[in-house]
Amino acid sequence: MKRVRLGPDEVFYRYLNPKWSHAPLSGAGSASGGGRFNRPGVEALYLSRMAETALAEYAQGSPIVPPATLAAYPLDLTDVVDLSAGFDAAIWSPEWAEWNCDWRAVARLDRKIPASWLLGDAAIRDGCQGLLFPSLRHAGGTNLVVFSANLTADDRLEVHDPDGRLPRDQRSWSET
Repeated sequence: MKRVRLGPDEVFYRYLNPKWSHAPLSGAGSASGGGRFNRPGVEALYLSRMAETALAEYAQGSPIVPPATLAAYPLDLTDVVDLSAGFDAAIWSPEWAEWNCDWRAVARLDRKIPASWLLGDAAIRDGCQGLLFPSLRHAGGTNLVVFSANLTADDRLEVHDPDGRLPRDQRSWSET
């Protein structure tokens, strides 16, 4: 695995569902159903290096984008797997060739464990805080999955909200 440090002045982006924008650092959403590199039950926060990539990832191919709140995340992560250039057999072991498998179809239709989940498991076991990978939704874009449980005291991940504009709870979504 190719490993790098991200930071100290890196900024990544994420479009938040307004209903959950009170918890911008939560990886609970991806833990509920899994994500490309995390199986259900494993919290992970998916971010993008560019706002345009974050929007494409949020839309997930839909021609009409649902409401969203853009958030910026300054970060400094000490140990990240860097697959951002994609699979190269000269650098990566063969199992990494399947990083871009159709994980949803494999998990939900075939009822098997996607290769990308096994890669995420390996990165987590190795103590990595995250994994950079090419966006499959935005050509030339780069995504980052952060494994929340692996963050250390030497790592920094925060949402940039200097004026306190993000909600603090879900009260605005309560039924009256």
